[in-house]
Order: sequence, then C-alpha cells, then structure tokens
Amino acid sequence: MKNLQDRFCWYEPQKNSENSGSLSPQEQYRRIVGWAGQARGTNPDAFDAVTAWLLEAEAWSQEELAENRRILMEDIIGRFAGQTRRLREELDALVPSGLVNMAVFDTLDRLEEELAGETRAHELKEAVGKVFADFSAIRDRRTRELFAGGITGHEGTDTVDVFGYINFLKDCDAGVQWALFMPEVVERQQEGFRMEFFEYRKLPAMRFIGIEKVATQDALGQQEIEKLQRTLDAMEGYRSGFDCDALLMHHFGRGVDVERCHLLWGRFMAADAPVPEGYICVDFVPDHDGASGMPYLSQFAYAEFTGDPDAMHGQEGFDCDAMYDVTRNTILAQNVMIPYPDKYWTAEVFPQGFQKGSSVYLFSVDR
Repeated sequence: MKNLQDRFCWYEPQKNSENSGSLSPQEQYRRIVGWAGQARGTNPDAFDAVTAWLLEAEAWSQEELAENRRILMEDIIGRFAGQTRRLREELDALVPSGLVNMAVFDTLDRLEEELAGETRAHELKEAVGKVFADFSAIRDRRTRELFAGGITGHEGTDTVDVFGYINFLKDCDAGVQWALFMPEVVERQQEGFRMEFFEYRKLPAMRFIGIEKVATQDALGQQEIEKLQRTLDAMEGYRSGFDCDALLMHHFGRGVDVERCHLLWGRFMAADAPVPEGYICVDFVPDHDGASGMPYLSQFAYAEFTGDPDAMHGQEGFDCDAMYDVTRNTILAQNVMIPYPDKYWTAEVFPQGFQKGSSVYLFSVDR
C-alpha cells in the first residue's frame, strides 16, 4: 500500500530559518507537546491501517513482498526510529529548563526496543524475530497474526483476538505522547476541584464484598445503604485495613466494548472474609496470575480530591467523569501501566460513608 506512512502524524524538527534558534525553551517544549496531542488523534487509525494491510500479506506477490518490506521496515519502523532519536535529543536539551516530564524518557526507551524488534512481549518474540530476520515469514498465517495483531480502534481499546506486535507499537507510541501532553491536560481538567494527594499502593490479598446494581440504575436507597453498612460493620474480625465504603466498577477482565460495567457497592475486606447470603464478592491479589479477569490486582493509584462535589463528578467533556479522567490521565502521564482489559477495575471511595459522597478514586495499575 503506497504512502501508508503518510497516515501518521510525524514530528518534524524546526526548519532552518532566521528565527529557528530564537525559540525559548517554553516555546520549543510547547511545539513538541502540540505535536504529541495532534499525533494522538491521528496515529491510532494509522496503526490500524498497518494491521489491516499486513493481514493481507498472504495474497502479496514476490515483487509486492519486497516492496512492502521496504515500506514497513524503512518508511514506517525506520522513520519512527529516526523520530525517536530526534525527540530524545531535543528533550535532553530542554531538561535543564525543568519543563520536561521525565517519564517521557522511559517511554522512548520502550519504543526504541520495540522498533528494534526486541519486544518485551514474550509471547511475540518468536514471531517478531522471524519477520525481522526474513520478511517472507509474514506469509505464515500464525506468524502474520501475531505480528499484525488486531484492529483496536481510534481509542486503542477495542477487543481483539490477538494483541500483536503492531498493537504494542501503537501502545508505545501512545505512551510517548501521553507523557508529553497529559500533564497539561490534567491541570486543565481540574476546574472547581483539585487532586490533593496521589500515590500508588500495593496491598495484600483482599476481598470486596457488596451488592451489585447495574449501571443503568440509581445509587442505593437509604434503607439498602443502612443494611449494607450494618452487615459489613458486623464483620469486625475480617477488616482489610482499607475499610471505607466504596463503589467498585469492573468488566470481568473484558473490553468495555463487549462487557458492560458492573457496579458493586460494599467494602474491601480480608481475603478470607465469608460472603453473607445475598451478597457477592470480587477477590484481589498482589501479583498478576497470568489470566484475564478475577482475581484482580490489589495494586492501584490512590487519588484524593477536594472542591465542588458537582465538579468532581461532572461528566460533560470527560470520558467518564472528572475524578476518573484526572486519575487515569495522571497515571498515563507517569508511564505506569493500566492492566486493561484483563485486570482493569476502578472504584470510588466514600471516606465518611455512602451518605457523604465520594472524594477518593482508585484506579488499577500493574507496577
């Protein structure tokens, strides 16, 4: 496919001119951040186009195979490698200004490894190695599927049967851009409220016990809340140490495009806590068990918010609501992995009980 590389938004250094050396550090960084925001709106679809193109490789002629190798390895992967080097050089020069989000250098490291074919995805190493060594290996169906991956959509979250090498490139490219523009997004999103405290926590195994309400229903009624609180208060010997009322949200380890959000009102209890009749539970463990879905990880970002409650829970202009977006975007800016979809969950915490409203947000991570 000719000009496939032109679908990407490439970072171009400032062209030589009389004014090229007169940009202040702030203006130079602003230029890079501006590119990052623009690329995030363009590149996901470009990567999907690469995936679709590679999945057709079985029908390529020998002549097309040679030309398409050049397109992929030189016009796309090679150009990304050159762009990454230029970004590193420009950002290194800007570090003394204090403007640079230092997390971006880890994202550049990861992208460079993937571009060199040294993928961190163990299940893809063999397929990636074969294609980099001999591009004709793309003709093999299984190798092709593992290399090309699946089409994950404009947001990069659509469920796919195979999450392949091109998908990993897509995620690494996103990581660079998030580290550049997300800090400003987070600041801009906090209107009428502030995130006062943020940290990552890893707790021992625990069990969330509560009652489920579907996403289309209202919150618990007063009588339901009081009964729930009495029941959990009575389990004094099974406290987890994180004992606030909470609303847990999850998708059973599946993508949001194929599984609705499940809402569970309750508390985090000890891992061996008995489940009262009529209640359900979700288990959490400190480390990944290699499978999708429960048990989820007891690793999460912890964010405390203050300010106007309506602003904290505002939905207009946000992907979910304000607390969700600010917490997630802070994680993305710091290049910390969100285990989506396999171990993805979030929770609103009500420090003074359900009656007082939520002001803390938990967001699953894998560190």
